[in-house]
Amino acid sequence: MRSRLISLVTGAVLVAAAGAATLAAPPHAAAADCTAAQVVTNGGFESGSSPWTSSSGVITSGGGQSAHSGTSFAWLDGYGSAHTDSLSQTVTLPAGCSQATLTFWLHVDTAETTTSTAYDKLTAKIGTTTLATYSNLDAKAGYVQKSFDVSAFAGQSVTVAFSGVEDSSLKTSFVLDDLALDVSGGGTTPPDPPTTDATRTPATPAYTVDLTSDTAGSTWTGHESVSFTNASPTALTEVYLRLWDNYHGSCPSTPVTVTNVTGGTAAPLSVNCTALKVSLPAPLPQGRSGSIGFDLGISVPSGADRFGHDGAYNFIGNALPLLAVRDGAGWHLDPYTNNGESFYSLAADFAVTLDHPSGLLVPATGTSVDTPGSAGRTVTRATASKVRDFAWGAGPFTRISGTSPAGVKVNVYSVSGISAANAQSMLTTSISAVDAHAGRFGAYPYTEVDAVLDNNFWFGGMEYPGFVLDLVSTTALTHEIGHQWFYGIVGDDEYTSPWLDESFTDYATDLALGITGTNCWNGVSWSSSAEKITNSMAYWDAHSSRYSTVVYTYGKCALHDLRRLIGDTAMTKLLHDYAQAHWYGVSTTAEFKAAAQAATTTDLTSFWTQHRIEG
Repeated sequence: MRSRLISLVTGAVLVAAAGAATLAAPPHAAAADCTAAQVVTNGGFESGSSPWTSSSGVITSGGGQSAHSGTSFAWLDGYGSAHTDSLSQTVTLPAGCSQATLTFWLHVDTAETTTSTAYDKLTAKIGTTTLATYSNLDAKAGYVQKSFDVSAFAGQSVTVAFSGVEDSSLKTSFVLDDLALDVSGGGTTPPDPPTTDATRTPATPAYTVDLTSDTAGSTWTGHESVSFTNASPTALTEVYLRLWDNYHGSCPSTPVTVTNVTGGTAAPLSVNCTALKVSLPAPLPQGRSGSIGFDLGISVPSGADRFGHDGAYNFIGNALPLLAVRDGAGWHLDPYTNNGESFYSLAADFAVTLDHPSGLLVPATGTSVDTPGSAGRTVTRATASKVRDFAWGAGPFTRISGTSPAGVKVNVYSVSGISAANAQSMLTTSISAVDAHAGRFGAYPYTEVDAVLDNNFWFGGMEYPGFVLDLVSTTALTHEIGHQWFYGIVGDDEYTSPWLDESFTDYATDLALGITGTNCWNGVSWSSSAEKITNSMAYWDAHSSRYSTVVYTYGKCALHDLRRLIGDTAMTKLLHDYAQAHWYGVSTTAEFKAAAQAATTTDLTSFWTQHRIEG
């Protein structure tokens, strides 16, 4: 979506909209060795062709394509005949910078009609390393940003290169714009090495947030504080904040800013400006509590995205800084992925006050109460207990509401262009889905859920606690509401084990819609011996075209196979009891495999091997 990409939205697998490759990182350098910078010159092509080397006509400003920003862009292929185009620039990455991220915006359109064969291809490389290959199968409306960790090339002069190869008929255009290679992080303290203490901490976070918006609801400023307890026998000497949405900016120019930190000493931003280390004034022993506070600014970028605005409608997901988790593997400071999710957080309490113009409706995580503010403004106070994140929207939405038979309030918020009939249909879907999932996995523990509809979302749908973004799609919305249980209530490390929320939620979606998954596994075809259902997002970001197929489709098919092997009754009890045992907690692959084995007398060893479920 932008994460949550579901194959069932269109009946065919949706290709993940952004790939990323993670390359081995060099040693960390001293702070003085690195000045954050952007090292690609003329990445928007507005200054002509220099210093790019390209085929004739590649850098242009017309001809039927348009720029992502400005007026110029690079257009490779699009001739409808056998043709090869190239584009390259040699850049130097400073040796002292520990973080380097290459980003570019790509638009692909094609006259090809196939849904299975890549006839025309664009290859992106840095040095001799291929970062990704795109094709006519990646065609879609508009630009999509791609991101790659290229930190391994620190201290080197390397060539960033693109090669487009088109076959003899039916044109495909590969249009590039706004290329950047941001380097930073020279003064970053690396995460702690693995410890023998597997306790997840900081525990029981409680967030208090007070923000005021501008007239459009796209800029928010105010204050955030968080209290926490060290649950671990190992003292806490620091905490980390994850500023996920800084992925959407150009580090160090970021859409989320944290200033005036109290309760600790802030270090420079790291992990492409998505992590902020705060050293505590004294080591915090087990059972003791601490808190930090800071001023917060959020600027919502343009785009129908999980963090973006589509005209007057703002979608503000992953914008509040959250505490990173430390466990037996150390601090989890994984990079942001646009292909899926990187999020790993513990259940927390939120008290969020949002001061906004009265003309804007503000759907949000938790239970909201509106009160009059200053002239022309409304104060929305949202509270949520034992949730992993907090998201909200702001805009002139149309809202309809209902209540499920089990007593859950459901609100559907629609942007302009969503018909009243479609909104009503999605309200019916939401009501049905929330009770169907609750009947299988345990009662929905929150009082309401908000579904925000916009058919311009390129990613299908995206879930947050009590708040989902979605297209008008019965399947997609049933899936996103299923995430209230798998990721929301039953947590997981979404970067390390994406199957634990995506596969389980797609399986739950099938059950809710009466899909049996008969012969589902017969369609499985592995692309390599390294491909496994349980691979992490590091793998899927390097193999983005296979992410949805394997994690969503193969994953749910494996669960259908497990149900057929151990029986419907045993499978129903297994998932219900497993959810209850991990309610508000964190699940792992090893724990699920152990629970499944305990639910049957059949030895499941060969089942896990056949279905490539490891861990």
